Amino acid sequence: MIDEQTVQRIIDSAQILEVVQDFMTLRRRGSNYIGNCPFHNEKTPSFSVSPSKNIFKCFGCGAAGSPITFVMRHENMTYPEALKYLATKYGIVIKEKDLSKEEIEQHEDRESMGIVNEYAAQYFHNKLLQDEEGKAIGLSYFQHRGFRPETIEKFQLGYSPANRQSLTNEALSKGYKLKFLEKTGLTIVKEDGYKFDRFAGRVIFPIHSVAGKVVAFGGRIMTNDKKMAKYVNSPESEVYHKSSVLYGIYQAKGEIVKRDKCYLCEGYCDVISMYQSGVMNTVASSGTSLTPGQISVIKRFTNNLTVIYDGDWAGIKASLRGIDLILAQDINVKVVLLPEPEDPDSFARSHTPKELQDYIDSHEEDFIKFKTRILLKDAEDPLKKSEVINSIIGSISKISNAITRSVYIKECSRLLDVKEDALYAETGRTIKKNHDEEMKQRLRQGTAQSNLSVVKSDSENPEQQSVISGVGEMSVPAFVKNIYAEVEEKEIINYLINYGNEEFETFEDPATGLQGSINVATYIIGEIINEEMELNNLVYKNIFDDYRKHLEEGKTIDTSYFINNADEKVREVAVELTIPRDTLSAIWKRRGTECLTPEDTFRTDIPKTINSYKLKIVRTATKELLESLKTAKPEDIKETMERIKQLKDLEKTLSQSLKRTIIT
Repeated sequence: MIDEQTVQRIIDSAQILEVVQDFMTLRRRGSNYIGNCPFHNEKTPSFSVSPSKNIFKCFGCGAAGSPITFVMRHENMTYPEALKYLATKYGIVIKEKDLSKEEIEQHEDRESMGIVNEYAAQYFHNKLLQDEEGKAIGLSYFQHRGFRPETIEKFQLGYSPANRQSLTNEALSKGYKLKFLEKTGLTIVKEDGYKFDRFAGRVIFPIHSVAGKVVAFGGRIMTNDKKMAKYVNSPESEVYHKSSVLYGIYQAKGEIVKRDKCYLCEGYCDVISMYQSGVMNTVASSGTSLTPGQISVIKRFTNNLTVIYDGDWAGIKASLRGIDLILAQDINVKVVLLPEPEDPDSFARSHTPKELQDYIDSHEEDFIKFKTRILLKDAEDPLKKSEVINSIIGSISKISNAITRSVYIKECSRLLDVKEDALYAETGRTIKKNHDEEMKQRLRQGTAQSNLSVVKSDSENPEQQSVISGVGEMSVPAFVKNIYAEVEEKEIINYLINYGNEEFETFEDPATGLQGSINVATYIIGEIINEEMELNNLVYKNIFDDYRKHLEEGKTIDTSYFINNADEKVREVAVELTIPRDTLSAIWKRRGTECLTPEDTFRTDIPKTINSYKLKIVRTATKELLESLKTAKPEDIKETMERIKQLKDLEKTLSQSLKRTIIT
């Protein structure tokens, strides 16, 4: 556990702009910053960061929160993991003892898997540098490839001993559970119980997330055994989703932002050799087909991507479809074709850094032109040429900018010897088809989300009922049962979170002449407690009770306390009620020619909100009593009628205070 004081230091230190910019590129717009949301694919930026409020908000998918929330969602971390990440970033020391076997067992699966991966990465790295076998086989291999010591350290390269149970046995002896060794893929367990290391006898390439956490491993075999795969990777797990991970992104992200360009290769050694030769803004898809998730990671840092191909024509053709996905995300794509039989690794090692960069700069080619040239090589008859045309049109149709599409159509008309009108017409049909498919998908997703929200709403409706009592001409009678008033409860929590510490009213003690004041939180909590009312929405109730507890202890809390709360549901509510303020309950009010904001009117709006809450309860209770008359026993009718009259009188008083018309 991290103590409360340290948590508060982390919350106070973490700045949303600094945190978000570690993962994506933002540009200034007024007092805020905007960019393409990292949580869903979009072409028009709807992701906004507010440094003054220290929060982010996506107006496209609804994601929102604090620096802690961003790290949790972006890196798929737990709340404690995100706190530790931010503590490291801001140099805040968290004193924690080494995990015992019992403590490891208590951790959540994801956290434990992360711990196991970090341990394994250090284990492999130590074996490479300190173990005789590791130095003789693994280290000599990396040195043969020209990797310098600082490069080996930078990428945490390692070696897994040939003994098939070396890692597994040592990890178990240190208290790490077999369950997590197996779930991360580090250990394979047979049906008969025999367990062994997945990466035995291989050099190791740790795979890092954008934040630098080890999420998986790649291992290259050191023998010529053709029965064994040359490369083996970690399987998919709760901490590793290969479709959204790029090898080298952690090491490259700073340089990508600096140069506003990313180079994409295929393998681990390609990235490392390019990095060592000065092209440090290089990442790899690690031998897998490029995915939308991987492209989204690149787009967070730049809109300019250059794909570096070796001379393998079959491989190039197989990868062309994947690059259409890049165009679909409005990234400027270029291609560099290396001379046969070179690949990025060998080319970087056989040339000086200047020669490498000069070659890349002078051989970059627009992707559409490159694709046209490549496909035309085999288009010997009209049918194949027609297939080429359709493929090129498919790529052009992915580009959203009409002017850019027009330029490409003109160029393709010249290269393919096809009339522009025909290309325009076919491109238009393809765009419409793609649009129709996208709309159908959105409708399906929208329906699913709508159904989900209904289920959640029903499931959260509490069944318990409590008695509300109070005094005064606008107090709710004690016989009224607790009524569910979602909208009004939300209003109350809105004011509590956003204005709790603001001065509500001043007063003077007539006996002593001393002056004082109360804040909004004191007024709201006092009103609710005096009426013995209780919020029904469990999240709102938790927020209310937490605020009340701090108030009674003489402690002050503000919006950030709830935005950074350990309770996920509390965080979600706090963020929703914080951004954007003008779209919630307090709609701007116009008085004459003056436009008033919630900040101008909250002192007069809060009493109205509480009275509206009471009015909702009274009206619902009246309706229920009138309905009960239909089945009431004769001896109960008189008492019920008296209660109805009492509620009607209270309704009239409350309505007058709110200047509402009563229909009887």
